[in-house]
Amino acid sequence: MNVLVTGGSGASGIAVARALHAAGQRVFTVGSDQARIDAAAEKAGDGVTGLVCDLSRLEDVRQLGKDVSAAAGTIDAVIHLVGGWRGATGIADQTDEDWDFLERGAITTLRNVSRIFFDHIAASPYGRFAMVSSTAVAKPAAATASYVAAKAAAEAWTMAMADGFRRANAAAGDDTAANDTAGNGTPGNTGRGEAAAVVLVVKALVDDEMRRNHPERKFPGATDVEDLARAVVGLFDTPAGGLNGSRLVLAP
Repeated sequence: MNVLVTGGSGASGIAVARALHAAGQRVFTVGSDQARIDAAAEKAGDGVTGLVCDLSRLEDVRQLGKDVSAAAGTIDAVIHLVGGWRGATGIADQTDEDWDFLERGAITTLRNVSRIFFDHIAASPYGRFAMVSSTAVAKPAAATASYVAAKAAAEAWTMAMADGFRRANAAAGDDTAANDTAGNGTPGNTGRGEAAAVVLVVKALVDDEMRRNHPERKFPGATDVEDLARAVVGLFDTPAGGLNGSRLVLAP
């Protein structure tokens, strides 16, 4: 499979790309800075390809789609790890600058990536789209209003993608049934119809470097990036019917 990992320069992107590569997938990892994404791709494993793209610009993402398609064909899955965090003390001091940052990182990048790669994923017999959200969405706090609102919007968009995949899966199943009735089915053909969009929910993410840099902290409730990576790999072992549209909580 060809898997695109967005937000690939961070610790979670490296862990996810490494785990997918170890599982035998062809991985393209995307970041906004050439040096950082090259270093991240090298850490993820020999053969992982680092690409630079401003995911907040639709035309740039469209070009990314063309470049990846030229190099490897269609993309089977996108693991979207772009986001960011901003907080305040309450409602009144939620700033426009913070909202613009969060809207661009958490919502616009997801919208752009999904619009360009939706048809790729829907057409794949292994199609998967996953984003990482926060447990805070279920219990919004005044201090994190902008952050939670952005994550909630990203989740809603992902659930809309799930509906789109559900409709595409049903249409593919109808086509396969018609072919089988006519005696035109191909042995071993799944008929496609195996795309799923999911939300992976964490309280926070932690990695070994963070623990080394902050030995005084306990990181209660945080999910290790390696556990996130294992969950991502596991998405491909779960049938789409039971996975599509789900919200999988990874927080302890």
